[in-house]
Parts: sequence; structure tokens; C-alpha cells
Amino acid sequence: MGLQRLKHEKPFPLEAGGTLPGVEIAYHTYGTLNAERDNVIWVCHALTANSDVEEWWPGMVGPGKLLDTEKYFIVCANILGSCYGSTGPMSVNPETGRPWYRSFPLMTFRDVVEGHELVRRHLGIRKIRMVIGGSIGGQQALEYCIMYPDLIERLAFLASSVQYAPWGIAFNQSMRLAIEADATFFEDRPGGGDKGLRAARSLALLSYRNDTIYNKTQQDEDDDKLTGFRAISYQNYQGDKLVRRFDAYTYYHLLNLSDTHNVGRGRGGKEAALRRVKARVLAIGISSDLLFPTYEQKYLAEHVAHGTYREIDSLYGHDGFLIETEKLTGIIRPFLEEE
Repeated sequence: MGLQRLKHEKPFPLEAGGTLPGVEIAYHTYGTLNAERDNVIWVCHALTANSDVEEWWPGMVGPGKLLDTEKYFIVCANILGSCYGSTGPMSVNPETGRPWYRSFPLMTFRDVVEGHELVRRHLGIRKIRMVIGGSIGGQQALEYCIMYPDLIERLAFLASSVQYAPWGIAFNQSMRLAIEADATFFEDRPGGGDKGLRAARSLALLSYRNDTIYNKTQQDEDDDKLTGFRAISYQNYQGDKLVRRFDAYTYYHLLNLSDTHNVGRGRGGKEAALRRVKARVLAIGISSDLLFPTYEQKYLAEHVAHGTYREIDSLYGHDGFLIETEKLTGIIRPFLEEE
């Protein structure tokens, strides 16, 4: 089905304090829920993606593909705090009658999971065969397995971590500084911070890719060139592309959300938290990933009861989890289908 929306009109408490006065969550479903209500694959999306998995993960959804719509009921909910139909900074605060902008409250991935749970209960899903996510999608998926261990049978954890490391937080802060350098961000208005967002996206790309792929795809053939380099055009293009579909307030909020990720918070540490996971775990690393190095995924596989680590080679760095669909399918399909 196409885009659907769930309105939850009761107060929605947040882990960090405060309450949202009701929330709306956008979501997509694909395929048919079986009579047992358990043929479910739950997809958790990454930072600037939406609930339309077919759009941002080409080659993964459809008959005969990994997310096989003839066998499974696939669900993806747009995370709370995003700008693709779910309640977020650009939503209207009913107390003021204006969008939240910078006043939107701090959220954690545990809040995001509680939003997923609203959708799951609304759909009447009894069991999730596999939850899958890459990058911050993996962080959501892991929290889901810790918070609701009896619900989920399998976790496919791609290019992610059990805690957002100082390295990742430093990238996030660099992007926040870029946004804050645009004075219009503080005006709390549509288009505020767009130039800063453009710069932040340019920074983000450097963590999503690596020197190998840039030197391969952005190399100039003209040895006499002094200006107008291809890499400059590429960074500008990517920044402009995000500004057309996103906003600085949502992006800033999601960076703050990412920083909060630590499964050990309030649970006696990371290892104690991971002992709560009952799902069988397939942790997949990407050899060239600068943002979430492979030791992050190995750590998860080594500290859950039923964990396996696999690695793929990719030129594309962190973004390999969005691009290397054939390699990922070859690894994940046996994990998904085995009894």
C-alpha cells in the first residue's frame, strides 16, 4: 500500500523528559499479513530516508527479492522527529499554533521504538520474523530487540553500532556547527538554515563514502584545470539535493537523536543490555566503512546469545549498505529463511 498515517491522540511521554501532545506516524506496508500475523519484516530507515523502502532501497522490495512481497508483510514507519509525515520539528505545536522548529523536544531511539510499537499494534502484528536496519536504522532495530525481546525472532544489523561513538558524535557536531553558522536557522521559519544544511550535507558525505570512491568517481581528466573541479560540483549538487527535500530543523534534531544512542544507558552497561536480546542476530560490516567501522558490528555479534558476524567488501564505504543489494541479499536471505 502507499503512504498511510496513524494518529495517536494521547500524550506521548519522552525518555529525556516532557511529553508530546499526541503524535502522527507515517508508514508504508508491502505484501499481505498472513492469518498467524507473523510473516513480518520490519524495516528501520536511516537518517534522511522515509517510510517508502522501494524508493530508497532499490532492488530489495518485491516478488523474489530479499523483502519478498509474495511471502512477507513488510512494514516501514517514518521515525518520529522526521519530516516525511511523522510528527517532527516542522509539525505544528498545538500549544502555540506554530511549527516547533528548534523547540521540538529531545528524543531517543527508545522513543522511536515506542512509535514503531504504536504502528505494530495498530496493524495487529503478533510476531516479527526479522527487523532490519542500516546506520541509525540498525540502532532503532537493536533497541527494538532489547525493549521487546519476545516479539522479534531475527535482527539483521547493517553498518551500525551499540553506542554512538565519539567519532560519530564529532561528525554530528561538525554538522551542527555548519547549520548554526547560518544565522537564518535561528529565525525559526520555513527555509531557515538552508545554507547551513547544504554545508552539513557536504560534511556528511565525507563520512558516508571514502577517499577510494571519491578518487575513482570525481577525478578530473583535465590536468591543466585550476578551478571548477568535479568534486566541488558533486558536493554542491548533493547539498542542494538535500535542501530540496529536507529542512535544517529536522536534520539538527535527528543529529541530536543519533547522539543519544547507547543501549547500556540505565541498563547496567552495554553488555548487560545485549544479554536481553533473544533474537538471532546477523551483524554485517562493510570493510571500507569510515563512520561505523567493522569492530562496531563485531562487538554486537560477540555479546548477544545468538550472534553471527559477516563482512562485505565495497568501494562505497558506509553507503554500501544502500548500494550493495546483491551482496547483502546473498548473506541475509539464508539467515531469514532458515528455521
